[in-house]
Amino acid sequence: MIELYTSPTPNGWKASIALEELELPYTVHAIALQKLEQKQEWYLKLNPNGRIPTIVDKDVGDFAVFESGAILVYLGEKTGRLMPQDTKGRSRVMQWLMFQMGGIGPMMGQANVFFRYAPEKIPFAIDRYHRECRRLFEVLDKQLAAHEFLADEYSIADIATWSWVHTHNWSGVEIDGLDHLRRWIEVIGERPAVQRGRAIPNPADMVRDADTLVDSARKILV
Repeated sequence: MIELYTSPTPNGWKASIALEELELPYTVHAIALQKLEQKQEWYLKLNPNGRIPTIVDKDVGDFAVFESGAILVYLGEKTGRLMPQDTKGRSRVMQWLMFQMGGIGPMMGQANVFFRYAPEKIPFAIDRYHRECRRLFEVLDKQLAAHEFLADEYSIADIATWSWVHTHNWSGVEIDGLDHLRRWIEVIGERPAVQRGRAIPNPADMVRDADTLVDSARKILV
């Protein structure tokens, strides 16, 4: 049994989608970010960084894993699925996973901050992060022109990247002309496990509307 501590965010969806794809039994503990539950002492004992998601693997002595990328690797290696076993295949998945962790996630996160959450609109910052997100999307589109998925077969790299990229409208980043990326977004979004994982935890239980989401984000960023 896995215990999942999460919220309805791109990083949170990575873990819940992977758990659904891998058909692992798990229980959900919804963390209310706007209430700063992720900063409470009990949670910091599981995740010193005070972020989501975190998993606790009850099968191996309540072993805690934090950082979304590390969680995906742990679950892939635990099950032997969504992660190739051969050296080259594993490396390809890890390369694209690191591309998401070091590029897509941080850049889209900053685009969200300046485009959606910042009380003062700074055109230079908005343009800078929109342009960099678009550049990264073009890298993905070029890869997907020759591959069905990022590392040939569907993997944790696709889960990690899709969890962020499919929210491009919220970040204000257009994907016009990126037909291969659009195809990939739609194909992955149609997977039943992805749809189930995307709905965990139920957003309606935590965020009622876009204005509430923006207000909550501003509280966290202070």
